[in-house]
Amino acid sequence: METLRIAIAALGRHKLRSFLTLLGVIIGVMTVVAVVAIINGLNAYVAEKIFTLSPDVFVVTQFGIITSQEEFLEALKRKRITLEDAAAVERRCAGCGQVGIQNFTNQPVKRGAERLPDVAVIGGTANMAELSNLDLEAGRFFLEVENRRAVPIAVIGSAVREELFGPLDPIGRLVWIGDVPYKVVGLLTKQGSVLGQNQDTRVYLPLGAFRKQFGLRRSVTIFVRPHGGMASQETTMDEVRTILRARRNTPFRAKDPFGIVTSGAVQTVWRQISAGAFALVTFISGISLVVGGVVIANIMLVSVIERTKEIGIRRAIGARRRDILLQFLSEAALLSLVGGLIGVALGWAIAVGLAAAFPLPTRVTPGLVAAGLLIAVVTGLIAGVFPARKAARLAPIEALRYE
Repeated sequence: METLRIAIAALGRHKLRSFLTLLGVIIGVMTVVAVVAIINGLNAYVAEKIFTLSPDVFVVTQFGIITSQEEFLEALKRKRITLEDAAAVERRCAGCGQVGIQNFTNQPVKRGAERLPDVAVIGGTANMAELSNLDLEAGRFFLEVENRRAVPIAVIGSAVREELFGPLDPIGRLVWIGDVPYKVVGLLTKQGSVLGQNQDTRVYLPLGAFRKQFGLRRSVTIFVRPHGGMASQETTMDEVRTILRARRNTPFRAKDPFGIVTSGAVQTVWRQISAGAFALVTFISGISLVVGGVVIANIMLVSVIERTKEIGIRRAIGARRRDILLQFLSEAALLSLVGGLIGVALGWAIAVGLAAAFPLPTRVTPGLVAAGLLIAVVTGLIAGVFPARKAARLAPIEALRYE
């Protein structure tokens, strides 16, 4: 306790110098806390909102997961996935429990004088509500018999309801998509924006009605849920892959002429992206911490020179080398701990401010706070080792003579 009291008194005598010494540590810890909070929030955001498939559902698309321009150009050359492909999968895949089909286009949707110019109109089979984890606030989703008969009914998103119906109950009323009226039978729960994109400006139609009005000019998307759930997902994917490769006469050693996507694969790609961003920012933050450590070491060396006579007096009245070593290490650790506290507070404030100002989720955890403080203290201890050892090695007689 005496060592800690002396350390606090020594730092308090030079408040401005102590604060300026901390800037490197403050900036480094602040950056780490803010960036990790953003990445933690985005990881949870991706898992919860961006990809809403159940873990045991996989998707077959023309494109799959694209990570480069070359992959995109190659995917453009692939043959489109058709209804016949989906029918073959449903008919021949023994491991497939449910097979859903989906297609989409962007169209204006209107009701009377109210009009939404760019709405995602999605045509799908009746089981897409379950396969895509769609939650209804009111009404119902369409039935498979309505899909086969191309009944003109629609399930709308909350933003479509707010813009076209206002406070009115939309169930049973008509909306117009192009020149075709559709009866609203369901209302989706509000999902909000995902990275700036409104997820509630959507309309779901039976695939039969969608095909009747718009055709299927784009490649369809096939959703598959295996009979055995996650345990049989890999086996079922291989089965679907074999069916589609056979339909396209794909050579044995050639790549799949389609993409297969799972919720786990999307999250893995995201983690790779976020890990790269985290590594870059960590490197930049590390430079700030190194600079802060060098400054702390330099100031501590100056402090040793200024307090040489004090060190001599303490040694003369019985202080041991390890007492002097502990004193200066305590000062360095205390100095960096204060910097860590300020850095954590600023990083937390930045994360909260970004979450409030933008649709950018953040998450500050107790582990992150503890890690930021630990980084600061370790930086201070490493920086303080050399000055503390130099102070501890001073000869008492020479230190007493120092002017």
